[in-house]
Amino acid sequence: MPNNTDEIPVYLFLGFLESGKTKFIQETLEDKRFNKGERTLILLCEEGIEEYDLTKFPKKNVEIRKIEDQSELTTANLQRFVDETHAERVIVEYNGMWLVNEFFNAMPESFVVYQVMFFADATTFLNYNANMRSLVVDKLNLCELVVFNRFQNPDDVMQFHKIVRGTSRRTEIAYEFVDGNVSYDDIEDPLPFDVEKPEFVIEDRDYALFYRDIMDDLEKYDGKVITFKGVTTRNPKFPNNTFAVGRNIMTCCEADIQYCWFVAEVDDAAEVREKGWVIVKAKVQVHKHKFYRGKGPVLSVISITDSAPPEQPVATFY
Repeated sequence: MPNNTDEIPVYLFLGFLESGKTKFIQETLEDKRFNKGERTLILLCEEGIEEYDLTKFPKKNVEIRKIEDQSELTTANLQRFVDETHAERVIVEYNGMWLVNEFFNAMPESFVVYQVMFFADATTFLNYNANMRSLVVDKLNLCELVVFNRFQNPDDVMQFHKIVRGTSRRTEIAYEFVDGNVSYDDIEDPLPFDVEKPEFVIEDRDYALFYRDIMDDLEKYDGKVITFKGVTTRNPKFPNNTFAVGRNIMTCCEADIQYCWFVAEVDDAAEVREKGWVIVKAKVQVHKHKFYRGKGPVLSVISITDSAPPEQPVATFY
């Protein structure tokens, strides 16, 4: 239970239809170690073949509320469900066809997300990834653990590993095989540059990996001197010594291309080429900055030179 009694822990279970979410939640609530008597609300956003058997829970303290249409996913409805059930925690079986931000935007202020897990049927996941890549990435971006169930061939894990790592380097991966055995992914993914060195170069093909890694693990890069190619831009709100430098990154499709940039500081930013390709060498200094709305990597520019665009202007994880 949370230390702050005003907080309601939320456990968010993601996955497409028939991915094993219901089975996992059922088994979890049957475990006395997890179900010790807390009043629990199951928020059911999609219904599959399996149904919850409330009679098997060691404590009869679980209630279900359904959201059958995305238009019903509102702050008022979520708060009403909590008030009706006097819930002390919320377990969400989320609809795989809905973007996760829709839930985050609807959360009452008291909701605090404690854990996010993504379940996938290994026999259908590759098809979902090929045809609904944006929905897959939406889930992988946020989850702490991916569970691939109904896994058949251990030799196939690499292609699943690559899909997950193409979106997140931090997400844990578990493979649940049809014979009941479970294994955890321990495949090493060394970065294509040596972050242990005090100074290193980010090759054009590695910008997306670099950007995601530095944003995930800021302190690792604090004090390092880096060199990379990017596009500059300025904003009237920027101080005279500040500009932005970065690259467009595509996670899954053209619709999700975003300019992923860093705050950079130089003696006179007015001399920096506007919206031009440059090679920047800079020292990373991690501290709070208003343009990050918190802590972020601020680049103290050592040198900057004009450059031709890279062969692939939009960076990707592949």
